[in-house]
Amino acid sequence: MSAMAGTISVLLGIEDAAELDRVTAQAEAIVRTLPGPARLGLAAGAGTLDVLARLTTGHSLDGLDAGRRDALCTLLESRAARAVEAVKIPLLLAAGTGLLPGPPEPGGLVRPDAVLDCTPSADWPACATADAVVVGSGAGGAMAARTLARRGMAVVVLEEGRRFTAAEFRERPPLDRFLDLYRDGGATVAVGRPPVLLPEGRAVGGTTVVNSGTCYRTPSRVLRRWASLGVPVEDFGADLDEVEATLRVAPQPMEPLGRNGLLALAGAERLGWRAAPLRRNAPGCRGSAQCAVGCPHNAKYGVHLNALPQACEAGARIVTHARVERILVERGVATGVRARRPDGTFFEILTPRVVMAAGATQTPLLLRRSGLGGHPGLGRGMAVHLATNVAGRFAEPVDSWSGVMQSVGIEELHGDGILIEATATPAGMTSFPLPGIGRRLRGELDEARHLAVLGAMIADAPSGRVHGARHRALLRYDLTREGAGRLRRAMTAMGRVLFAAGAEEVLTGLARDPVVRDEGELTRAVAAASRADLHLAGFHPTGTAKLGEAAAPVDPSGRLRGVRGVHVADASVLPTCPEVNPQLTVMAMALRIARGIR
Repeated sequence: MSAMAGTISVLLGIEDAAELDRVTAQAEAIVRTLPGPARLGLAAGAGTLDVLARLTTGHSLDGLDAGRRDALCTLLESRAARAVEAVKIPLLLAAGTGLLPGPPEPGGLVRPDAVLDCTPSADWPACATADAVVVGSGAGGAMAARTLARRGMAVVVLEEGRRFTAAEFRERPPLDRFLDLYRDGGATVAVGRPPVLLPEGRAVGGTTVVNSGTCYRTPSRVLRRWASLGVPVEDFGADLDEVEATLRVAPQPMEPLGRNGLLALAGAERLGWRAAPLRRNAPGCRGSAQCAVGCPHNAKYGVHLNALPQACEAGARIVTHARVERILVERGVATGVRARRPDGTFFEILTPRVVMAAGATQTPLLLRRSGLGGHPGLGRGMAVHLATNVAGRFAEPVDSWSGVMQSVGIEELHGDGILIEATATPAGMTSFPLPGIGRRLRGELDEARHLAVLGAMIADAPSGRVHGARHRALLRYDLTREGAGRLRRAMTAMGRVLFAAGAEEVLTGLARDPVVRDEGELTRAVAAASRADLHLAGFHPTGTAKLGEAAAPVDPSGRLRGVRGVHVADASVLPTCPEVNPQLTVMAMALRIARGIR
């Protein structure tokens, strides 16, 4: 790891020995959670930089003085900028989480942890029975489990992750929580042109534990499109009403909004654009900006605090640390599931009803492992919300990580498929790269409190695909020309909002033009950027087991075609991208599907 320490010292411009030790230790923790290919890539990157340092300076990375480090940084920026960016992002995560506030004061809980009937798989018997098994405890799985349990069925929910408590969110460092709460430490990537970071939550409550709490109703135009595809959406509004009541959705109050959100509102107002605080399931939000690593106040009202405890109250049980390996089928009829414990042993639950709610990337994988992946549409047509960020530098401190993490929605361009939201996290916890390396990057980190950050999501074409049939999905997603155009329009629009709010300059995240000082420079920089220059993350994957007429893998009732007793009730079934944060949509769809299970 000496090469890693040297890499951190050079790329992040860290000279203080104690700080270097701290960031290196955190980087080592990140590396341990990464999948094998990512670990190899980071090791190769650090090793390559070390070799380059020896060839050009005669010294290893950790043996360079200040002058040689500066010279090496200049060389790297001119000849290996993209490779350096790939190495830099996880190192920024190691350094940037230190910007988050420390542990909250005692007595700051908004609500206590819910009562859940959770059993670790190590304590679960080798064979059991149930009326229904729900695979996955996120938005769709929780709603399905509650619906079935309230009808008197014996329901078992199987969750690959574990239960987290508010005490952990209050006492553990943010980076530790981040690495635990996400599959592969948040490093899931869809390969393509360009690659897209696609973080996936893994916990009791699924992604609702780590999402931003933003709750949009499904737009009417989307429902009309689905109806034309054979999806029954009559009275969908009533289902959305029930979900909103379950989550206690309400407009975000202004008091804890934070300056990041206030600047977004101010910029939009000066442009005459529609903007308002977002509707969220976070009654009592204290503005800790830690939604993505678990709310330390238990204010965000994810399904681990409502639908799941309501399911348990009706008799449902949750088994944690349980990775479902296979759906058991005899003569075209589901008979149960086989799941694996962390120690490699297996257990089975016999049941005539299996509800898949493992998410749009994992559901196709499990169906293929079970011999149920024969439909040609399964795993194809994955849509995601592609997201990008820009930041504005202001004369006065913004402290964007103090306040609501995702606070304000700007909907002026939503009709064009662009939804702008004020979203702020410390450097490294998003795909947004601060410019430069070495002393320059160190200066950016030191001045990060002066940055306000906006993010935009665009609804791209369903050009993604889930490959694989074993333990790890290989995700492919190619940015379309239309999607690239929307991203460019989104970046320009966000820059305009920041300049209108008083930003002195805008950080674009583009390697060629990382900083612009007026709208003209911004327009030219964005227009000149290639697709490969865009820094992207993907959220809300949908559509890998579409619901619809005969050409879809799942019939209009939610039943998987070709087998009896298997239903799908997660984001996989959504026929197209819902064009908004999809939690309400997924829960409402799962509610409808579960009600139809006999």
